[in-house]
Amino acid sequence: MPTENDLFGAVDALLEQVAQDGLPGPAERKRLREAAGLSQEQVAKALKTRREAVGNWESGKTEPRPPKRAAYARLLEGLAERFPAPESQALPEPPVRETFTSAPAAPETFTSAPAQAAPVAPTPAAVQAPARAEGSTTRPSSASRRPGAKKTAKNPAKKATAAAAADPRFENGPLAVVDVDADGQVVAYCTGGLVLDVPAKSIPALVEWTLKEAKLGQPKLSGPGKDADPLLVLTEAALERYGLPVALTQEERLAGRIPEGHKVIKQLVRADWKLTKRGFGPWARIYRPATGSERACVQLCIPSWHALDSRHWGEAGQLPPAELARVLGVYASRVMTPRGSTAVTGLELMTALHPPTRASQPDADGRRHPEHNPGSLGKDPVDCAPCEAPDGHPLLKDLPRFHVRGPAEKLFEEAYDWARPLTDAECMHRHLVGIDVNMAFAAGANGLVVGLGAPTHVKQPAFDPKLPGSWLVDLSHVDLSRVKVGKEWLELDGALLPSPFTPKGERPEGPAWYATPTVAYAQELGYEVRPIEAWVRYDNGRYLDGWYNRLRDAYLATMADLGVHADLAPADFLAAMDGWRQRDPQLAIVVDAIKATVKGGLGKLRERPRGEGWRPGEPWRALSRPTWRPDIRAAVISRTRINFHRKIVKHAAFTGQYPVAILSDCVVYATDGTSPLDFLPYRDGKPLPGGFKLGINPGLVKHEGTQTVLWGEEVRERFNAPELNLARYIKDGTVTDVDSGE
Repeated sequence: MPTENDLFGAVDALLEQVAQDGLPGPAERKRLREAAGLSQEQVAKALKTRREAVGNWESGKTEPRPPKRAAYARLLEGLAERFPAPESQALPEPPVRETFTSAPAAPETFTSAPAQAAPVAPTPAAVQAPARAEGSTTRPSSASRRPGAKKTAKNPAKKATAAAAADPRFENGPLAVVDVDADGQVVAYCTGGLVLDVPAKSIPALVEWTLKEAKLGQPKLSGPGKDADPLLVLTEAALERYGLPVALTQEERLAGRIPEGHKVIKQLVRADWKLTKRGFGPWARIYRPATGSERACVQLCIPSWHALDSRHWGEAGQLPPAELARVLGVYASRVMTPRGSTAVTGLELMTALHPPTRASQPDADGRRHPEHNPGSLGKDPVDCAPCEAPDGHPLLKDLPRFHVRGPAEKLFEEAYDWARPLTDAECMHRHLVGIDVNMAFAAGANGLVVGLGAPTHVKQPAFDPKLPGSWLVDLSHVDLSRVKVGKEWLELDGALLPSPFTPKGERPEGPAWYATPTVAYAQELGYEVRPIEAWVRYDNGRYLDGWYNRLRDAYLATMADLGVHADLAPADFLAAMDGWRQRDPQLAIVVDAIKATVKGGLGKLRERPRGEGWRPGEPWRALSRPTWRPDIRAAVISRTRINFHRKIVKHAAFTGQYPVAILSDCVVYATDGTSPLDFLPYRDGKPLPGGFKLGINPGLVKHEGTQTVLWGEEVRERFNAPELNLARYIKDGTVTDVDSGE
């Protein structure tokens, strides 16, 4: 029998656990620490805890527990005496949520009731950022795994997403990483540090639980659109638990899926679940046919099956579950829930922002019907113009077998890959400095008018710079030695400039097909253009504006979290960019994924066949999409290249400096200094109008790298390549072999 002292001791322990020391609100905790010049690491070391825990206390996600709570309260009390809050800030803090410190007798299983039908959340103008880098990246204790703890958490600075907070159907975020803990319990790591217990014993049961109880998903991005399906990321431990292979065999990798006879697929079939045509692969979609407006679909992501391409997601696939949930959660909240590779997601984002159909006005019987959504690409694919078709397209099936189309038959708008030998004067400089245009192709899409419908063939047209299309025109007469910049004619050294009309910078030799921005630039330089024929699109619009805005905001918000803000002075910007990846490697992964979404999404507009028994002249799967639009891709690349050339011309006219190499969105100049500030013209902190400007916004430039002129000449001599593109290696100077231009 316990003695009275034993019982009193137990009661005292309980009182100690629930003791509520006077703690200021989360925002004041952070202010006090920063006012004292202390880092989260210093506070964590003094309290014998983790930096992530201090970050959680300051964001309001969790509360300190005894005995650390009393010590933390004492620290804050001492700091408050030394650094009192300004009167303008001495406002009452919102109440901090209750923290349950005693562990439950048995692990809780979350069986929240199915979400009730909720009104559609409005389209977020700018999605608020999720938790900052200080946020938790490790699994909370079992007590904080209650959904209630998530619901009552207050963070006045930032929340997971504004849309999700407004929609109770998705209160646990867009996705979860499913893992098995040390006790053998299946758990789901959600965004914001929440961990859910998963009762499902099979993949079909996991899908049912996700749709009925997990409250995962994301509100639609556009009024006529659809909500994003919940995404489950399965770790290797989860794969083993649910009877799936940890890795694919070579044969399965080539097929992109596990065999149809796999036991898990049989389980899904018995439970009346279906898979898309791509089968059960790295990005499997499991669904049942929609009934009315209700969708029943769950997306799976399997990192160990190479779902997260390391070229775009870095080491994300090797992160612990909580950290992976954070990386994917930030990306989902700022871009959209991943639908596959970054390229697929980039393309899906276009459709999500401009759905092909919308509900009509009620008819006589009060019924609504799907109708074309103005400004979208519609629900049916359209044929491209013959000049826009890539080799092997069905439109070209009647061409001779080994026929090679020239510039007068094929639209060829690609990014720059140009270089030239250094002049004697440039060899006298000490360094080669590369600058890189931020989000160059996204900036090229901003405000661009593109075709929405099918092209119309026109003979001998008058050129209209506002009409998107492809134009057959001779631009060989444009002389870069004498060009019009603004209202003035200027004399330049045209031999040191690349042609703006070809990716290799070579002057055109006769009629060729160009997108509208390229031809318009010839006019801008002061030269007359007379198209021979054209394929134009009279149904047009700024289809990519919303896409650009979404990706721009995602990029700027994430870079701001990494300490690089849009309003920094040039020198401060260069300093902020120095070592930005090391400040938070997880957020750096998100930045890379956002940039890959831009390039990949544009690339998907002209997706080529991928095996599947395809033969030249036959259609391939991508042609059945309304988003297979090579003309839009060509227009974006054309405008991006022209924007680049315009800045190069402005810089040459003002400074007399000419580029020595250009690769896509990077340009290299010879200069005596090591910094872009040594050759970019700034007066009183202001850049040359229309020229290069340092900054993080899309279209502005950052420092790509610096090497010596001797390095450049030695590399070219070593490979006997006087026109080796040094922009390809300017970042770190490593050259393993001469490039082939690929």
